[in-house]
Amino acid sequence: MGKQGKERAKARREQRLQEISRLRKLPYSSVDRWWSSETVAVVTGANRGIGYEIARQLAVHGLRVIVTARDADRGRAAADGLRGEGLNVEFRQLDVSRPESVESFAKWIAEKYGGLDILVNNAGVNFNTGADNSVEFAEEVIATNYFGTKRMIEIFISMMRPSTSGARILNVSSRLGRVNGRRNRVGDMTLREQLLKDDCLSEELIDDMVTNFLCQVKEGTWASNDWPQMYTDYSVSKLAVNLFTRLMARRLADRPEGHKIYINCYCPGWVKTAMTGWAGNTSAEEGADTGVWVALLPCQLLTTGNFFAERREISF
Repeated sequence: MGKQGKERAKARREQRLQEISRLRKLPYSSVDRWWSSETVAVVTGANRGIGYEIARQLAVHGLRVIVTARDADRGRAAADGLRGEGLNVEFRQLDVSRPESVESFAKWIAEKYGGLDILVNNAGVNFNTGADNSVEFAEEVIATNYFGTKRMIEIFISMMRPSTSGARILNVSSRLGRVNGRRNRVGDMTLREQLLKDDCLSEELIDDMVTNFLCQVKEGTWASNDWPQMYTDYSVSKLAVNLFTRLMARRLADRPEGHKIYINCYCPGWVKTAMTGWAGNTSAEEGADTGVWVALLPCQLLTTGNFFAERREISF
C-alpha cells in the first residue's frame, strides 16, 4: 500500500471511529433492550484495563455483573470502585488457569444465581511489549489465554440460562491471532489451509497446534518454524482462541430455540493498558466498546462464530 493508500485508510478509520463514538452515546431502545437487572454477566480478568471497562459498561447498561480476578485484593478494589458509582457489581476470585478455581467459581454461580446469561472471557497475559518477542513464559501464556478460556467455555456451557434472547459468550482476542493476517500469519501453508477450512477444524487440531508450538519452544526451534513473528506466544494463544470460537459455534448451532448460545470473539485494538505498557493508541473505554456491543446485540441481529473489531465483522 502506497503513501496515498495509507492516508486514505487512515482517514476511513478515523471516520469510522467518530461514528462509533457517536453511536456509543445513543441509548438502547426498549425494543432492543433484551436484558434486565436480573441478567447475570461474568467478566474474567476484570480488575483493570479492558476487562474492568467491559464490566463497567455492562453494569452502566443495567446488568448484574460479576467481576472476577486472580488477585483477590485488586479484584475487590475494582468492584468497590464500580459499586461506588452506584453499579450492580459483585466480586469473586477466579484464576482461569487453575481447574479447581474454575470449578469452585462455577459451583458458587450455580448456588447463588442458578447460572449466567453472558460470559466474557477476558482474562489473559502477555509478557512482551515494544519490539520484544520472548517466549520465556509461553507455557503460562498458552495455559491462561487459550486453555483457561477453553476451560471456562466447557464448564459454563451447561450453566448458561435458557432464554428467548439467547445466552452469549464473548472471547476477547486479537488480530494478532488471525490465521491469514498480512503481517503476522501462520507461515505453514498446509496448517493454514487446515485451520481455515471448517471441515478440517477440530479440537484435536487446535490442541496439537499449541502443543507443537510449546514443544518447539522447549527445543529452541520455534523461531524457524513459521509461527507468527510478533509476540509469538501471545499470537499463538489468540489464534487458538479464535479457532476454538469457530469450532464451538459449529457445535452449538443445533441447540433448540430458548436454549441457544451465541459465541463470538473480538479484538479491542491496541489499547493503552498495563498489558501494552501503556503504549496503545486507543483508550480502555474505546477498546471495550465493541465487546459490549457484541454481548448486547439485539435479538434480531444475533450472530455466532464471528470475529469483530470496531463494531464490524472481520476475517479470521
